[in-house]
Amino acid sequence: MRKLCPNLDKEDGLETVLEVPIPEEMFNKMGSNAALRWHNMRNLMRAHHRTSPDKCAAAANPLAPTSASNNDQFMLLLKLVGSAFIPCRIQLDQALSIPIKDATIGASTAKYIVQQYLAATGGLAALNAINSMYAIGQVKMHVVSEAVQNTESAKRNCEAGGFVLWQKNPDLWYLELVVSGHKISAGSDGKIGWSQSSMNSTATRGPPRPLRRFFQGLDPRLTAHLFLNTVCIGEKKIKDEDCFILKLDTSAEILKAQGTANTEIVYHTIWGYFSQRTGLLIQFEDTKLIRMKTAMGDDSVFYETSMESVLEDYRPVDGINIAHSGKTTASLYRYGKTLKRKWKLEETWKIEEVDFNICGLSFEYFLPPADDRKDNESDEQGI
Repeated sequence: MRKLCPNLDKEDGLETVLEVPIPEEMFNKMGSNAALRWHNMRNLMRAHHRTSPDKCAAAANPLAPTSASNNDQFMLLLKLVGSAFIPCRIQLDQALSIPIKDATIGASTAKYIVQQYLAATGGLAALNAINSMYAIGQVKMHVVSEAVQNTESAKRNCEAGGFVLWQKNPDLWYLELVVSGHKISAGSDGKIGWSQSSMNSTATRGPPRPLRRFFQGLDPRLTAHLFLNTVCIGEKKIKDEDCFILKLDTSAEILKAQGTANTEIVYHTIWGYFSQRTGLLIQFEDTKLIRMKTAMGDDSVFYETSMESVLEDYRPVDGINIAHSGKTTASLYRYGKTLKRKWKLEETWKIEEVDFNICGLSFEYFLPPADDRKDNESDEQGI
């Protein structure tokens, strides 16, 4: 991963520290020589501050053709995978405890599975000692779009990018993700959750919720809290690994609170597949259905999203077992009276750096954009 960019305009100039480290593959696509890459990298950073998506994409990959509709589609899917939220609010200011008594068989089994998961990822003592963390990683994304009526499909080249993620107890986090010149920023300051893209300078907002990427083997504490009050619904073999299946149905109260005047979250269901051999989380899935009202009478448009993440390469970091690579497959199906279309995005990701208990990580680092500190609602928070 490239963290610094040389200053070729001045011989004695200092190297530029990149806000988001990027893979060498992405940097190499930015020009045929070092001077051109530096020029395009500088334009890319300036374009992000001007929130101009076409200029961002062109600077990141000047040889690739650009299209407004393609950029809109790619950004929608990038937000879907890169900054997806989990509906249940989880606060990490309390130590984990797992009472198994006075519960149904399915609930007691789930608590026992979570107990084994905690032991496999480092143990309660080590996990309860964590107060903050950060991670740097790289991603590769591939998009397929299909028109359901005529089964047309349009493929987009594999796009490379990187991300940096910060987290602090109890529920503060911040993400920056750059893929092929498109940038996503998202976070939570404990009061609101927000998301912003290079396509739109105005951030969308909603109640504070955890980032889905944490549950891809990055934060065992959040994973344990999420599945603590679930039920075990059976077993399944995942890549020759026998797994227990834990299921969580989001409550109607939470779904209603996260809807808006024009959007309704019909359901959001989450599954976790835990290895019977190692106790580790092997696969994480969730499915969500959103109903959006239209200005045309009683007609509605539905968005059904499904995401499946396979977690691999668990390695200890300061005694905590973290998944260092994996693959996420996401699909978005839009349908209504006349609109029918399906998109699919595949993301492979790899964690380059992880660390815990970061010194000097203050609350101010997690503040939302200035425009989002105002009490303004947005219909996009449902998606």
